[in-house]
Formats: sequence, structure tokens, C-alpha cells
Amino acid sequence: MLDFLFAALASLLAGFIDAVAGGGGLVLLPALFSAFPGAAPATLMGTNKGASVWGTTWAAGQYLRRVQLDWRTLAPAAALSLIGSLLGAWLLTLTSPDGLRKALPWVLAGVLLYTLARKDLGRAHAPRFEGRREQLAMAGIAGVVGFYDGFFGPGTGSFFVFLFVRVLGYDFLHASAAAKLMNLASNVAAISLFAAKGHVWWLLAGVMAVTNVAGSLAGTRLALKHGAGFVRGVFVLVVTALILKTAWSAYGG
Repeated sequence: MLDFLFAALASLLAGFIDAVAGGGGLVLLPALFSAFPGAAPATLMGTNKGASVWGTTWAAGQYLRRVQLDWRTLAPAAALSLIGSLLGAWLLTLTSPDGLRKALPWVLAGVLLYTLARKDLGRAHAPRFEGRREQLAMAGIAGVVGFYDGFFGPGTGSFFVFLFVRVLGYDFLHASAAAKLMNLASNVAAISLFAAKGHVWWLLAGVMAVTNVAGSLAGTRLALKHGAGFVRGVFVLVVTALILKTAWSAYGG
């Protein structure tokens, strides 16, 4: 019961972080590995997805009701995020992500430095593309990051947010809203694979889903209330924590 309580509280915090800027897995996955050290990694990853998808679904719904985005652009991109995630998960069964694990801290450091250097980045919503060009640009991002999510995963939400800001010209609030839908699609693909192979503890996932939605509700409300500046600040904190976590996993663990 103590392990369940610990996992539930971690899921609450993860839901809050993920709803604002992505990166909830930074909290929840290490907590699960700590609470259940003897479990198969695939089972813990599947259980994590089985819980976090509900918080992501809630956040996506809240954002999309309050933040105006074009479904003609979102829908094809979400489909490519799902397909990319399936392909990434399939490739993971054939190869090792060790090289990517060592490169990830450096990529994240570049994202952080660029964000800090550009003080105005993501503060104003000024889309660079329209119509078909915007559809193609978002779909390309979704396919690549969705593939990454299926193959490896840490920081997926943060990568979505950063690329939507940098490439598409969105502010952080609109980018976070769009990222939730992309993340939802890639999570559905991952859960399908994990569940098909029996790698989900449904009881634990159900308990964590409740607290994950509660955290997501709090995070979404704060983001919508305080806007792009607040999301940018949380994004910087999450990416900094991701750099430290992934660097320790790659080089210090």
C-alpha cells in the first residue's frame, strides 16, 4: 500500500508538470522504478503510459476548449504522431537506444540555451505558416517526435513544445495545447503495444490515473490563467531537470 501511495503522489506531480510544459515522465518513471525495482522495465513503462494517458487526455480537452487551434492542421499531425510512435516502438524491439541516451543531454542543453538566449521566444503567438504549409510543418514535427517517443521517450512533450514554438511560431501556451494532442496520440500507440504484450499493471495504472488527472487539472488551470510566460518558465525548469536526469542516466549511473 505504501508503494501504491508513493506512486499515486508521483503521478499527481507528473500530471501537473506534464499539463504545463511536458516532461511528466521525468517524475513518474523514476518513481515507479524506485518503488518496484524487481519489475520488468517494459511493465513499468506500460503502467506509466496507462496512467499518464488519462491526464494527457484531460489536459488536451481543457486546452482545446480554451485555446484556438485549427483541427485541419492538428488531425493529420496527430495521426503521424501515432504512426511514428508505433514505428519507433517497433524499432526498439530490434535495436538499442544507447547512442541516443548519451546524445540526449546535449540536445536538451541546446534547447535550453536557445530558449534562454531568445528572451522573446514563445511569448507572442505569431504563426509563420498558413494552410497546407502549416499542416506539412506540424505533421513533420509530429512524425519525428512521435517516432522518438516510441523509441526512447524522455522529454517528448518538451520537444513538441519547443519545436512548435521555434518552427511554427506559436507562443508557449498554444504550443503546449497542440503538444498535448500529439502526446496523446503517441501514448495511445505505446499503450496498445504494451497492453498487447501484457506489460500493464491495470490496478496500479487505475490508481495513478486518478491522481494524474487531478494534477493535470491543476496544471492546466494555472497555465490557462497565467498564459505563455508561465508556461515558458515551467518549460525552462523542466528542461533543466531533464538535462540533469538524462546526463546522470547516461554518464553517471
